[in-house]
Amino acid sequence: MHMRGGIDGGVTDGVVIGEGVVLDARPASFVSRALAALLDLAALAVVGIALLIVVALQDVAFDEQWARVAGVVAAVLVMVVVPTTVETLSRGRSLGKLITGLRVVRDDGGPVRFRHAFVRALVGIGELWLTFGSVALIASLSNSRGKRLGDLLAGTYVIRVRGGRGRTVPLAMPPELAVWARTADIRRLPDGLALAARQFLDRAPRLAPASRAGLADDLAGRIEPFVAPGPPPGTPAEAFLHAVLHERRDRELERGRAEQERAEARAATLHRLPYAVPDPPR
Repeated sequence: MHMRGGIDGGVTDGVVIGEGVVLDARPASFVSRALAALLDLAALAVVGIALLIVVALQDVAFDEQWARVAGVVAAVLVMVVVPTTVETLSRGRSLGKLITGLRVVRDDGGPVRFRHAFVRALVGIGELWLTFGSVALIASLSNSRGKRLGDLLAGTYVIRVRGGRGRTVPLAMPPELAVWARTADIRRLPDGLALAARQFLDRAPRLAPASRAGLADDLAGRIEPFVAPGPPPGTPAEAFLHAVLHERRDRELERGRAEQERAEARAATLHRLPYAVPDPPR
């Protein structure tokens, strides 16, 4: 297989590849991120007001100590629990980001998970809430990808998503590459490269044949150094991209299933343990 390109200089924001075409892995603009943040803040304010109304309707008298505890619990719910849950379940699309067409992704272009969402929300207490967003503003303006501190620690950034159009081409493992892909060592891809390859495969049927071949060749050349051993000689570049992304996705799903099974096994073991250890006989 002949694949041009390589990884000279790494992968830049926007991932400019063959014939000057930019695949949409560029960070979102500051204005769109700020608008999304304001919309999220308004939604969280509604949640906070709803919690206060629910507490008020209970007609329960709290002393000063319990009032402080209730306030802390409500703050944690609004600032950490709700944002983490929403970003985890929506794969990085809170209400504000959904309206503005944004998404939070990992640095390698993959979907965020609980850990990423939790770190973003936890750090956000200091850089968004306690400092009224001033720390996040400074960090975002000084970073080439517009990352705030939470993004830097979580390994994420915010991108613009094409409105309303989902995946058009499902990932498919080429039969002739199935055995090779199962045994290949696929290392972590550079920032945005996996996302760029996935977006190319979505757009490929709508590209002119010459552009399609050139883009596939260039992207495959960027990815090939991260796969060992290389694909069999004569493998088409586009088939190579399908095989790598398909195997990469399956391995992530398998790791997720294994982690869930281990968590369930630990929970079952803890459930069987006695609540108290009896005193030894005297």
